[in-house]
Amino acid sequence: MWIFASVLLALVVAMLYLNLSSGEKRVTQEIPHLYPVDDPQFFRAMGMLLGPDIVEGNQARALMNGREIFPAMLEAIRGAQKTVLFETFIYWSGEIGEEFAEALSERARAGVKVYVLLDWVGSIKVDRALLDRMKDAGVEAHMFHPLRWYNLGRMNNRTHRKLLIVDGRVGFTGGVGIATPWTGDAEDADHWRDCHFCIHGPVVAQMQSVMLSNWSKTTGVILHGADYFPVLEPVGTQRAQMFHSSPSGGSESMQLMYLIAITAAVKTIDIASAYFVPDEMARIALVAALQRGVRVRVITPGKHTDQPTVRHASRALWGDLLRAGAEIYVYQPTMYHCKMVLVDGLLSSVGSTNFDPRSFHLNDEANLNIYDQGFTAHLTEVFEADLKRCKRVVYEDWENRPALEKARERTAALLAPFL
Repeated sequence: MWIFASVLLALVVAMLYLNLSSGEKRVTQEIPHLYPVDDPQFFRAMGMLLGPDIVEGNQARALMNGREIFPAMLEAIRGAQKTVLFETFIYWSGEIGEEFAEALSERARAGVKVYVLLDWVGSIKVDRALLDRMKDAGVEAHMFHPLRWYNLGRMNNRTHRKLLIVDGRVGFTGGVGIATPWTGDAEDADHWRDCHFCIHGPVVAQMQSVMLSNWSKTTGVILHGADYFPVLEPVGTQRAQMFHSSPSGGSESMQLMYLIAITAAVKTIDIASAYFVPDEMARIALVAALQRGVRVRVITPGKHTDQPTVRHASRALWGDLLRAGAEIYVYQPTMYHCKMVLVDGLLSSVGSTNFDPRSFHLNDEANLNIYDQGFTAHLTEVFEADLKRCKRVVYEDWENRPALEKARERTAALLAPFL
């Protein structure tokens, strides 16, 4: 009996270790400030040291809330001629889920090759009958890391990516899930605030590559050829790259990208994050930026949140940032689900990545980095419009919050590396 219990305990410990560890060394030393974001060396670091090449000739468009996001995505799907590839964390049943299922199914029935990859945990609320209807129509749909004995060691590794690529020519990414909370226009507590982005140009090929990497891991099938990777001519003036990370390879790269961008900043850093849980290295980098005169502003959810434990853990970690002069704002009207990092009016990093340990170390994530003053200026306007619907947290109020609230937040912060 004791032998059986010992073996069982050892298996449980092993599963916990495999699920909570990326298996890679984490960044433990402060990255020195060596160059600003408009220095050629910064672009070399972002494009050669960390990620794919930065490519010219792109054009991105920001979409606000489900009212703008879903019609644009559905229009692209309905206009597909050859291929549709769709990877997302949340896909639930409901009116918007049905609408996407019908659009994808119609294209499959018309002979378009349609591939759908849903995260098993994030999409656990989807009706299997809906998936069966898509499959019957010819859609190839699979779950990422479903509950199987061979996946037990990676059940905590979820695909949090939100990628839609149509005909290899137009791509979408951002924070939106296919579920009722994302519909509407953030008009009340039941309709969330979020951003999504549509892009054309050579960087779409990188988006396609990111999606196909998880498709091949899940199905063992390699998709390639002109239907997936057509020749892409320049369509705009923006420089861009599709950054990605995964515990199965390069789990620290997304955090490194953020840290290098923060370290290069000399003027401004604006962070919008649904789950803002900065670890020690992130706090060190942000405080160092504040000390060299960088303005740091953060927007994160207020009382409306789908993850209260994450919110408590987040608030416990604000002290050093507030003391150093960071401006932290909590969004008031509804759940705030935007994910953006804007640096020095030049870099916009948008996509699925939250500013938290789960996104940095445990999830598969994907961010579109756009290096363009005009685009970043527009997103700064979006950020500042959101600020008007926020309440600022000042250090004195944070320090003088009730003792019970402090205790609850400190307890939640112990879980921060796993949230």
